[in-house]
Amino acid sequence: MVCRKVHVSHRNSTFDVDYDSDDGFEVFKFQLFSLTSLPPDQQKILQEDDDKPVLDGSDFTDRIKLLSVNDEGECSEDFLKSDEEFARMLQAEEEALMLQEFAVQGQSEPFEARIRPYVTQVLMYEDPVRQEAARKTVPIEELEEKALVSLAKEGNLKPTKKEQDHAFLLQLLSWFKQSFRWVNAPSCDVCGNDTVRQGMGDALTSETQYGATRVELYHCNSCTRITRFPRYNDPLKLVETRRGRCGEWANCFTLYCHAFGYESRLILDFTDHVWTECFSPMLGRWVHLDPCDGIYDKPLLYEKGWGKKLNYVIAIAKDGVYDVTKRYTRNWPEVLSRRNITTEPALSAAIANFTKECRRGFASHMLSVLEDRDRTESEELERDVHSTYDTSVTLPGRQSGDKEWRISRSEIGSGESCSLSCSSCPVRTCIDEHVTRICNAFIPLFSQFVENSLSKARVIQILKEFKGILVDLTNSSYKMRRTSINPFMLLFLPYFGELLNALSLKNEIDSNGKVDICLAGDPIKTSLALPVMLDTLDDVIDNLDKCVNFGKYSLPLPLLKNRIHSGSVVASGEDLPFGIGTSAFDGLRSSKWEEANGARGSWILYRLSDNRMHELVAYGLVSANDAPERDPMDWVVEGSDDGGLNWHVLDKQTSQVFEKRYQRRTFEVESKGLLCNAFRFRFLSVKDVQSTSRLQLSGIDLYSSGI
Repeated sequence: MVCRKVHVSHRNSTFDVDYDSDDGFEVFKFQLFSLTSLPPDQQKILQEDDDKPVLDGSDFTDRIKLLSVNDEGECSEDFLKSDEEFARMLQAEEEALMLQEFAVQGQSEPFEARIRPYVTQVLMYEDPVRQEAARKTVPIEELEEKALVSLAKEGNLKPTKKEQDHAFLLQLLSWFKQSFRWVNAPSCDVCGNDTVRQGMGDALTSETQYGATRVELYHCNSCTRITRFPRYNDPLKLVETRRGRCGEWANCFTLYCHAFGYESRLILDFTDHVWTECFSPMLGRWVHLDPCDGIYDKPLLYEKGWGKKLNYVIAIAKDGVYDVTKRYTRNWPEVLSRRNITTEPALSAAIANFTKECRRGFASHMLSVLEDRDRTESEELERDVHSTYDTSVTLPGRQSGDKEWRISRSEIGSGESCSLSCSSCPVRTCIDEHVTRICNAFIPLFSQFVENSLSKARVIQILKEFKGILVDLTNSSYKMRRTSINPFMLLFLPYFGELLNALSLKNEIDSNGKVDICLAGDPIKTSLALPVMLDTLDDVIDNLDKCVNFGKYSLPLPLLKNRIHSGSVVASGEDLPFGIGTSAFDGLRSSKWEEANGARGSWILYRLSDNRMHELVAYGLVSANDAPERDPMDWVVEGSDDGGLNWHVLDKQTSQVFEKRYQRRTFEVESKGLLCNAFRFRFLSVKDVQSTSRLQLSGIDLYSSGI
């Protein structure tokens, strides 16, 4: 073992860090991350005396400096790539082009024949009738509210229109994922039982009317009837049927994007997949959206996650056809060697012809805007393809479709596990003070119940009545929530003052002399807190029902503990856009943190703001909405009093089982007495590592002593 003190300079700060070679260089990088919040994958470490890059722990001086790879002028992708490696890459690209010249004759007709139907198809997205039909099926106000709440969770209560539009798009993706149905084999039209594939049939007139040139036939295992599965190409029909495979999913979702004013294009992967891209004014670039798996802005999902051997990835829109393959690969020479339909010059010419045809009749100023955007995107694609894989990023295998089918297509993924020193996730701030306020507001409420000698049955009745009021408010428009209360609750309304304050609600008398509950401030603050309150009420009522002797000190956690809040979170991995690390701390059952490759190991770290110190006396975990096999089973909880430089085991659990969905389990910490400003959960395995690669949790709560 070699242990020495290393002097680290970062920006305007300096740190003395103990480097233990037995722990490894990756752990050292994680120590730097704990001190500077600069993730390991973003770290550029240089020796202070000669600026020589430190790439591993084998040999470096005791004085180093830490930079971010994004620091302008300090470190670029080209700098990270050696001249020799860059030369090899260029040589491989040149050799692939030479092989391509020998393999194909330069004819572009096969490529054009493959693309032509889609050039016509995307024009359907511009049809106002189809767009209106799509909009009518969407709960617009609900998604608007969810979009604003998602921004509020990031501390943004006054978003710009661009930010709101971007957040709404992500909610639209989530809603579509939940509302559209994947079809492996359709259920029998007659008895509803399982069917097996029998072959193909001729399309009926009623089916060809909506572009179904192919019809799959399925034989029922029970009643022997035949069920037809037309492969519709008209998104208007898909809005009605709401089912299909990736072709139908992407076709229909792209219509929805157009219907809400997003510049969108259909993406055709010649290795048999389809998805969507939308232009984000907020980000100033095209973003990848896969409606089948509900994935946002992960273009390397297919090559790195699914293991696909890509060749052509083509974007088709009303204003042109684009070769965007370079966005989806970091192995361009290898991909180039598989592009054997036509030569690259012939491909470029065919795409240029398609684009010229699509833009015929466009106004000159619009052509100028599009040409500028084309140049910007071309430069972006070149930067992308010549950058390197971020080895800390783990991407899941394909989730949509039957498991055997995914295996047959070699899209199941690699099942990589995480490292304690690697994370592709940003450090996120927890906007969850309202969750703690709600928990704390129950203390005076129950004090009133006890002081007035109310029975357990009476308290449960009162809480259920209060819950009914909140449900009425939840079901009303988020912009103007208001509901009247019944005479039974008038007597107890003063008890609920602090709970109403925590919800940004108030009571007032209406014009008819009735007492109403209504908004007291920003409606989004109420939208943020209402579902948390409803979930907490369910827990409280359930706990009360189990209490043998009701009294002030008979209630279980969390009501008698101080919930820690407003820290920052980083995780070994997360599922964008909704399964992010802060979803574990937002007090909501409906949200969850998902680690796509966390079944055999993952971690999540919570660091307190302003170097606050707390003694952890208990913590709570809440199981997620589905997939019990993803529940954590073995874990270790650690605390640190130096921001994450050194860790102390606070609790360890093995073979734990969540018996139901949304179950809250609370664990008291035996190793008390240590004041900490950072806490880490290391989840070692899930309930069934053989059937899933994922870990998920609906909630994590940390409790310190005292209020």
